[in-house]
Amino acid sequence: MDLILASGSPRRLELLRQIGVEPKVVVSHSEEEKKAASPAELVQDNALTKGRDVVRTMGDTVPVLAADTVVALAGHVLGKPGTPEKARSMLRQLSGKTHQVLTGMALYYQGKVWKHVEITEVTFADLTDREIDHYVATGEPLDKAGAYGIQGRAALFIPSIRGSYSNVVGLPLAPLRTIFAELDVTTHDTLPDTRNDTGGAAS
Repeated sequence: MDLILASGSPRRLELLRQIGVEPKVVVSHSEEEKKAASPAELVQDNALTKGRDVVRTMGDTVPVLAADTVVALAGHVLGKPGTPEKARSMLRQLSGKTHQVLTGMALYYQGKVWKHVEITEVTFADLTDREIDHYVATGEPLDKAGAYGIQGRAALFIPSIRGSYSNVVGLPLAPLRTIFAELDVTTHDTLPDTRNDTGGAAS
């Protein structure tokens, strides 16, 4: 199926390829919001903004999928640390606690918009300073929300999650089945037509 991915994230691209979709990548240059009433509103607003930015230049005759993912601890958003010092601070905050990973998605197609926010709870083990220092030294945490990647070495730190694993990576895959079906763009045999199913929320 044809799809435009409004994101330069290699992890989102790989997840779509996992389900047999090879999108055209068109990176949005919109400014991301940093504050909102809640983490859920933040990711939803950012996904909508990214999608609108790409639709302005590409149109929406082909579905345009945008997403934004954040890590939130007790309602406080932890972004990408950027520096080793900030990464260590974030990992110490997450150590021994359960936090949320939220992804907002927006899909634009032929004048319609489907939006969704997925929330996954992730539990971290108690981390020692030595473990944190060793992980930060790998460089893996620096460009990832919350200073960790569940698909990488940080898998060692996570004894349990509640919800979508792919959401923690950066794109919840299961809701796409509903998105593509409701907007009638399902053409790939790995994404069966579910228009007769109940559930989903189009708006």
